[in-house]
Amino acid sequence: MGKKGGGGASGGKAAGGKGGAKGGAKAEPAQQKEKKGTNSVKVRHILCEKQSKSLEALAELQKGLKFNEVAAKFSEDKARSGGDLGWMVRGSMVGSFQDAAFALPNSTVSNPNYVQVKTKFGYHIIMVEDKK
Repeated sequence: MGKKGGGGASGGKAAGGKGGAKGGAKAEPAQQKEKKGTNSVKVRHILCEKQSKSLEALAELQKGLKFNEVAAKFSEDKARSGGDLGWMVRGSMVGSFQDAAFALPNSTVSNPNYVQVKTKFGYHIIMVEDKK
């Protein structure tokens, strides 16, 4: 399928790759602290009902297109405005979407770290811009 980094159902860049954790072993304690203290994420997504359309969107991202541009073209929900869902708190998202969102590192629309997950709503490609 030609995914960037990662394995399994994920389609994002590998955590140790570009945009991932910096500083080697030093970053590990900070990541553990972040997981415990993070209660909300600023998230963007691309939602496609069919896996084939989701794979097309992933291919566009892998070509280097900006996440917000791909979302505007492919997303089938309100997130067509660049995929921006805004700040979402723990407990307000479905399980696999929430797990993926809180596991992703922060990134930008021009250099996104993303992952694909399937929920009852369809196939999501998720990226996180910030956490607090």
